[in-house]
Amino acid sequence: MCRNIKTLFNFEPPATNDEVHDAALQFVRKLSGSTKPSKRNEHAFNQGVEAIAAAARELLDSLETTQNPRNREEEAAKARARSALRFA
Repeated sequence: MCRNIKTLFNFEPPATNDEVHDAALQFVRKLSGSTKPSKRNEHAFNQGVEAIAAAARELLDSLETTQNPRNREEEAAKARARSALRFA
């Protein structure tokens, strides 16, 4: 899938609506094959982003886990370490 879409579930603090919207935007960009739609397709593009963001928020709010919430800083440090190994 798209490397720019990050896991949003089970973090403390929980994912913000902006993070969910950004993930939805990346998903629609990937599906449509364009980063900026034409004027003709702009309404459909934006409507798709909003629909996917709403579905993603509903999903995140309904998921349950027994695991402890992950720490954003620790996960970011792990990602930087993986990136350093990959691009070193």
